[in-house]
Amino acid sequence: MNVGHLILREILYRKLNFALGTLSVVVAVGCLVAEVMLLRAHDLRTEEIVAAKEAETKEKMAKLEDDYRIIMKNMGFNMAILPKDQNLSDLYAEDFGSKYMPEDYINKMAASNIVTIQHILPSLQQKIKWPERERTILLFGTRGEVPFLRPGPKGPILDAVATGTMVVGYELHRNLNLKVGDKVTLMGKGFTVSKCYPERGNKDDITVWISLREAQEMLGKKGFINAILALECNCPAPDRIGEIRTDIAAILPDTQVIEFASQAIGRAEARNRAAAAARDAIESEKAQRTQLRREREGFAAVVVPLVIIGAAVWIAVLALANVRERRTEIGVLRAIGLRSPQILLIFLGKAIWMGAVGALLGYGAGWAAGTACGEAGLTHAGATRLFDGRLFLLVVLLAPLLSGLATWIPAMIAAQEDPAMVLREE
Repeated sequence: MNVGHLILREILYRKLNFALGTLSVVVAVGCLVAEVMLLRAHDLRTEEIVAAKEAETKEKMAKLEDDYRIIMKNMGFNMAILPKDQNLSDLYAEDFGSKYMPEDYINKMAASNIVTIQHILPSLQQKIKWPERERTILLFGTRGEVPFLRPGPKGPILDAVATGTMVVGYELHRNLNLKVGDKVTLMGKGFTVSKCYPERGNKDDITVWISLREAQEMLGKKGFINAILALECNCPAPDRIGEIRTDIAAILPDTQVIEFASQAIGRAEARNRAAAAARDAIESEKAQRTQLRREREGFAAVVVPLVIIGAAVWIAVLALANVRERRTEIGVLRAIGLRSPQILLIFLGKAIWMGAVGALLGYGAGWAAGTACGEAGLTHAGATRLFDGRLFLLVVLLAPLLSGLATWIPAMIAAQEDPAMVLREE
């Protein structure tokens, strides 16, 4: 007599018993899969949230870079490259350098691979008497920033001054009643006022900016400058200015570098503070999501084992009740030649089928429940990643095994029934 045929007949004859056992497997598997789907959906949603915040942070930091560049226009450059023999005491006392270096130095820097500075501006500065206005001013000649050969910043910190024009500091245009478009004469040369700066509260308020070529001609310093202004990078280094000095010394050995500490520190602190705030926001979101996941894991760690144990007990109870109801049938089957292993296989086979069918239905139900009750806002792309092939394979293999183990004792009882005693009792 074929055991497989007997298992099928047993399932078809006792549909309710099979359905109740299968339902318990569906509940256990569905609960397990739903919890796993919820945790997986949580992780995927966390990835999406963090990725969105990182993208938002990157966009904000890019905007901050532009904002800082604009702010730095008002703050000025934060370091200067000077001739090596320039006495710094004289420089600070007079507000300009009395030593000069070739203008070609700027081209050497622009052609170099230096990465510790981002902007370079040649300048010729000198305190002079404005004879036509009887005022002492600081004359600043510049040709505008010189771009590096490598890709550089989007725009200059300080715009170039066109030939024949001048930019006037606040104190000068206020006291001399100068306005944009006015024609003025400086040391016998005519200029048009192109811009009037607002108050800055420093030496810029008594400065006049003109083109470098015109300044060199007026001061008799053709082909020379006395400073290269620069903006150092906001690089994470223990000795940033030391690295910059080393880099510049390799290009221009007969120069020295000074840092305007307040501008450099303010710029670095502002950027670092903004970056730290962005990192803190992301870490805070991660911490909240991690805490929520722990709570869900704790809940799943209690509920899922209880449901699985309950399902196993229920299957065992159903199997035991089935064995007791069928003692006479078992005795007859033994009497007509079925051996104990065959009786055992009938009950275990039915349990395995319960586990297999329940695993398939339970996985589908758990996946649907987990998807429906999962993270709000999870994108379609994230939802499609919820299916876990390894979990599916594990459930399909383990559910029949556990169902068979739960039925093992009742099946052993059935297999060990003595047909003579059973039939005598009947």
